Amino acid sequence: MAKEKEEKKSSYGADSITVLEGLEPVRKRPGMYIGTTGPDGLHHLITEIFDNSRDEAMGGHADHIEVALLPGNRIRVTDNGRGIPVGVHKVTKVSALETIMTTLHAGGKFGGEGYKVSGGLHGVGASVVNALSIYTKVVVHTDGGIHMQEYSQGKKKANVKQIGKTKLHGTIVTFEPDIEIFKEVSFDWNRVVPHMRQQAYLVRGLKIHVLDLRKFEGKIREDEVYYLSELNIDAPSQTFYFEGGLVSLVKFYNQSEKVLHKNIFYVQKGVEGVEDIEVALQYVDDISSRITGFANNISTPEGGTHVTGFRTALTRTINSYARANGMLKEKDDNFTGDDVLEGLTAVVSVKLREIQFEGQTKAKLGSTEAQGAVATVFGEAFAMFLEENPDDAKMIIGKAELALRARKAAKAAKDSVLRKGALEGMTLPGKLSDCQSRDASLSELFIVEGDSAGGTAKMGRDRKTQAVLPLRGKILNIERARLDKMLASEQIRNLVVALGTAIGDTFDISKLRYHKIIIATDADVDGAHIRTLILTLFYRYFRPLIEGGFIYIAQPPLYKVKKGKEFFYFYSDDEKNKFMAQQEGADIESTEDGTLDVENNEEAEEEEVTDTKGKKRASKISIQRYKGLGEMNAEELGETTMDATKRVLKQVTIEDAEEADKVIDILMGSEVAPRKSFIQSNAKTANIDI
Repeated sequence: MAKEKEEKKSSYGADSITVLEGLEPVRKRPGMYIGTTGPDGLHHLITEIFDNSRDEAMGGHADHIEVALLPGNRIRVTDNGRGIPVGVHKVTKVSALETIMTTLHAGGKFGGEGYKVSGGLHGVGASVVNALSIYTKVVVHTDGGIHMQEYSQGKKKANVKQIGKTKLHGTIVTFEPDIEIFKEVSFDWNRVVPHMRQQAYLVRGLKIHVLDLRKFEGKIREDEVYYLSELNIDAPSQTFYFEGGLVSLVKFYNQSEKVLHKNIFYVQKGVEGVEDIEVALQYVDDISSRITGFANNISTPEGGTHVTGFRTALTRTINSYARANGMLKEKDDNFTGDDVLEGLTAVVSVKLREIQFEGQTKAKLGSTEAQGAVATVFGEAFAMFLEENPDDAKMIIGKAELALRARKAAKAAKDSVLRKGALEGMTLPGKLSDCQSRDASLSELFIVEGDSAGGTAKMGRDRKTQAVLPLRGKILNIERARLDKMLASEQIRNLVVALGTAIGDTFDISKLRYHKIIIATDADVDGAHIRTLILTLFYRYFRPLIEGGFIYIAQPPLYKVKKGKEFFYFYSDDEKNKFMAQQEGADIESTEDGTLDVENNEEAEEEEVTDTKGKKRASKISIQRYKGLGEMNAEELGETTMDATKRVLKQVTIEDAEEADKVIDILMGSEVAPRKSFIQSNAKTANIDI
């Protein structure tokens, strides 16, 4: 059984619960409360229930949370916190548990002393999850008794009742999302686990256990144990526990990097207006930076006031130290914000009682008091760190000096490129076959592999709206290349000028010349490599184009099948095989590799073929396997890959920027060991065309 945890004195009781309004709007407009009814919204349900348990841990009332994926699309979240109050609420006249689970904006996060800080969805999490679930059960261990209530679609099935006695304390919430609300109910283990790992880093000393029990129908006897891990079922599981907190998170981010200094900077302090400020940082041998922000343990990918305060203090402190120690002379320029960010890995976390976000998605912190508080706390502590660790300070200043010199060189190279592209349509790259339209919303740019495919694409395109830019071979891997070296590459220079947006600090998305940028490479290993190099360039230097939905990948067909006088195009082996399975009695001709050039198979032109006995039999089928775009003629390429009414395009999106950043760094960076490990770990899931 779970260990008993000593109760902490607290005023968290029925009177701590404040009621603001009813629950009815949730099922009518679920998107207003969870953002979407797609996969993101579905997984957000787990986050909301987990956040309530996590807030207990943040307040020092819990140290163990278990998240279990159960058979039947159910989720079970267990903590050893204080337990949801079950006493009668003085306003609603029913149990506080029922009030919390069935009333919107009812919780310990609205006034009172239930929580000093919290990260839930404005306190509506539990009731929203309940409203959007076909089944919910809450079991509470508190004050020596076990209390339970069940619900369906937000409505109670019966009153709260005591079902036993206990020496434990905490809350167990089990829910099953309603199929009427969500398009598909299927939880992704690979989405759940990273979020729980991140939360374990953010709450030092909290153990989070994640279990996947979905394949164990009939073997889960949850009423016999408190934590399901006590059942000792051999199931996929992960346990996270980090005493180091943010320092451990920085180490995790930098595990595949070459660090420039061993000592990781860390400060934790609370000031008036901000309950807690935590910052950890370390520099690595890289040209990109990673600043991760959190507010009340909610990730803020768009930054906000806390990150702004951190960046301001970082630039000021490094400049002050460098000048005071003779590393910057009076005649030298100050380091800019970009100079001191190069190679930086940092985590900035703040906790506030009254928190404000910009927008419903909570992607950016808007609380103004956080900016000055972070700047003061971090600035003072980091200045002391540099003084006390002169060797580390020397490495950090040296990194900034290298970035400053590179910035000046890059500016000269960039200015040269901008001058070349200054006269629109006059100095565009010679190999660019531009379109006639000057309306970016109607214009498309096809980036193709090689002159052969380029020539075919030029003939097969719609000249009014489609431009073609052929690239010669594999472009420079820009993952570790500075801007000046990058712009020395003619291939990249041509692409930058063709896009029209400029690059770096002068990037302007409003000047984008094409609203569809389509990468069209061969369906082989080299083509995939070229596509990866181009995507790396876009991710590192033109990320707003990906975020804006302007980048696409063309899907040319893999097969052309000719049956009599009919032609069929197939984009995968499965499509082709399914078609072939339906051709009973067909006379199929093929070479050793299973392909045939249609033009050399004259018999296939006949709808029917007569055998030696004069009987009619099915027409011959010939199969052509395309290895590259250059093998297609202009008509084929235009019809299958460029015609907007028939083609298949895949839009490039960033589902998880943090994970994308990590994978690109591993695959395209200079460190061999992490790349080898990644390839070995994922080899079984790779789809390789040999």
